[in-house]
Amino acid sequence: MYNIQIKRIYEPASPRDGYRVLVDRLWPRGSKKEDASINLWLREIAPGNELRKWFSHDPEKWKEFRSKYFKELDNKKELVDVLIKNAKKQKLTLLFSSKEERFNNAAALKEYIEKTYNK
Repeated sequence: MYNIQIKRIYEPASPRDGYRVLVDRLWPRGSKKEDASINLWLREIAPGNELRKWFSHDPEKWKEFRSKYFKELDNKKELVDVLIKNAKKQKLTLLFSSKEERFNNAAALKEYIEKTYNK
């Protein structure tokens, strides 16, 4: 079992975060790169633009969003492996910028990793 958490990038960084990875396609508004305290920006693992715009963090679309995003992730195994490699060594924090803390791509990505790689 991997130790993965999700966190808004606007929250202060903590030593308990471990390896911090921004998993959004776009850089968060109002956040300076030098202040972000990230180890990696893995923008390619974020949902495609079409899917991201369609979803728009609408809880009613969550189930369908997850299904479509999981299919995208099935074709991005090498990027998921980057996260797995780091999660094997230390705590992994997936950073996101959305105000929606439950229905976002980082939450879906965490679920995907836990379902697919914790067998």
